[in-house]
Amino acid sequence: MTTPPFEPASERDIAVASAQLGRPVRNVLGVAARCVCGNPTVLATAPRLADGSPFPTLYYLSHPAATAAMSDLEAEHVMVEFQDALADDELADHYAAAHAAYLADREYYGQVPEIAGISAGGMPTRVKCLHALAGHALAAGQGVNPIGDLALARGDWSPAVCECVDYAIDL
Repeated sequence: MTTPPFEPASERDIAVASAQLGRPVRNVLGVAARCVCGNPTVLATAPRLADGSPFPTLYYLSHPAATAAMSDLEAEHVMVEFQDALADDELADHYAAAHAAYLADREYYGQVPEIAGISAGGMPTRVKCLHALAGHALAAGQGVNPIGDLALARGDWSPAVCECVDYAIDL
């Protein structure tokens, strides 16, 4: 399990993540996982945005190659396979524990009643968003989120290989 607080995001991290997403990032608490080259891969985002909106996705996958790999898996309907795998009690229990760990990490930054008990990616009983589950797995480390781990192992992207573009950032 990741122990907040996260590494603070530098001005360059914010600029790179904004370039990765093609829009300004919002309410970044820190960088939860990095590419081997040092660029952000997963951002930690506040559970309540500056405009007051609740935001349940603590771990936000920003790396374009990782995002594309998870999108490809979703397009191939791998989520159905992973959902069916949750019929295994041991896997389901491990996934429920990942949900609890996610909530504990997010609640470190405050309670948001509108999203109490809601994590991300369909946890604890569904597989809904591989991007969120992979982001959690990358941030928390292997072995915490079993479906995120499966998605990362199945995808055509590896956190051990840099696929970043050259972000020419002027600060």
